[in-house]
Amino acid sequence: MARRCGRPAKGAELTDSRQKIIDTAVRIIREQGAGCVTVRHICESSGLSIGTFYHYFRDKDDLMMYFVRVIDFDALALQADADRVGDRQCELYMHLIKQYVQLGDDFMKKFYTTDNCSLSAYMGEQNGNYSAGTVMARSERELRGAQQAGRLYKEADVHLLAMDICTIVKGCVFEWCLNGGAFSIEDSLRRIINNYLTPYLQDRPKHIGQA
Repeated sequence: MARRCGRPAKGAELTDSRQKIIDTAVRIIREQGAGCVTVRHICESSGLSIGTFYHYFRDKDDLMMYFVRVIDFDALALQADADRVGDRQCELYMHLIKQYVQLGDDFMKKFYTTDNCSLSAYMGEQNGNYSAGTVMARSERELRGAQQAGRLYKEADVHLLAMDICTIVKGCVFEWCLNGGAFSIEDSLRRIINNYLTPYLQDRPKHIGQA
């Protein structure tokens, strides 16, 4: 949760101003792209004061992080069986992707851009580790659990596998954006991730990526 600072809102504004800031950011991203989000732009578009913004968010990056940290991946319960290693990875990332899709195709296409510093920071590493609570940290934890359970070869570098899967996800999302959402990201992710993980599985399934 963001650390509150600045001047708080008053009266009825207190109950909905935070959501208004978020909704305004979504609209700006849809219409102009993530790079156009600034504190001043949000306040001018929403009719809220800068002090109200800083009551709820430290800065623009703190606000943008809301969109990538809205899901607590540490606590997320997955439905796919533990022995379906690739399907669990796909399900994990689809929770985040579906969150963005619910905000609209235009949001998705303009949020996943090279000028979105918050997204780059979220999907990056710090001192060789992913930040706790991120989808990548949970991905690596899932892979390590599969390795300890004998589902993945013990020689496999699970941190490298998690990095590669994150790259696969970003590639599928980028391709989806280029094609105007003309294919199922979930189907593509499931097929590619399963095919990628096949050489590392102790018991390799006969058919990968098929319904």
